[in-house]
Amino acid sequence: MREWHVTMIDLHLHSTYSDGTLSPAELVRMASARGISAISITDHDTVDGTEDALSAGSTCGVRVIPGVELSVYHDDVHFHLLGYNFDHTCSDLKKGLKLLQDSRNERNRQILLKLQNLGIALSEPELLAFSGVGQTGRPHIAQLLVKKNIVKTINQAFKDYLRKGACAYTSRFIFTVQEAITLIHDAGGLAVLAHPVQIAQTIDSLRGLMGILAGYGLDGVEIIYPSQNRSFRKKLALIAASYGLVETGGSDYHGDIRYGTSMAGGKDVRVPDSVIDKIEALTRKKNEEKETERP
Repeated sequence: MREWHVTMIDLHLHSTYSDGTLSPAELVRMASARGISAISITDHDTVDGTEDALSAGSTCGVRVIPGVELSVYHDDVHFHLLGYNFDHTCSDLKKGLKLLQDSRNERNRQILLKLQNLGIALSEPELLAFSGVGQTGRPHIAQLLVKKNIVKTINQAFKDYLRKGACAYTSRFIFTVQEAITLIHDAGGLAVLAHPVQIAQTIDSLRGLMGILAGYGLDGVEIIYPSQNRSFRKKLALIAASYGLVETGGSDYHGDIRYGTSMAGGKDVRVPDSVIDKIEALTRKKNEEKETERP
């Protein structure tokens, strides 16, 4: 088995299989050029780009950890959950993701219908041709609205048409956080709370939620994230440690769709290589415990 030496990592990236602008192979090559030796492509509701990434990683000497990002909810709070180091070929995982993918497709159709009723002529074939491979969602509709000069920016597209409360907004099916954690665990992976700062700006607001999620089996928290400052990270890390949660981090890089962002390596996003060791050790421990529990 090949020995991997990890120097710098990025565990939160998006490719063209969801709402990123670079293919999995392009992300791997970029990581290699930046001296990043381990990444996870965490596309929304899909693992379809994993094989391409693994193949490119083998060629470039970049380790690829299977990943995914899921939208979830608990009570009235909506947030994102990251899955890591699972079996991306697991049939039950793919069935669960198919439910989410179908709900995205139906929402797209409803949004397009609402836009058409507003006099904005966007068709489903046009949208699918524009988005290309993988999952199609609101970011693609927003980009298409910009391309057709309906709005000037993606942010305006969401504000005027696509965000919750806007005239073309449509909800979709998502898992409860318990269901999503179980889905990831059953595929042999770890469940990690993504970018907590997007849930609440204060630590006190997060403390109770993290305790509840730890009780549901949450494995980790994304501590290192571009918009989480040093003070926030330190306080978040203390809470994570109190619940025995592993710390992770990543850039949430989507390519040139988000101006001024980049892959990990800058002063704000330098994820230590020790994260990989902790993820792998915890994955082994949990899967060994699962094996001993089987009749």
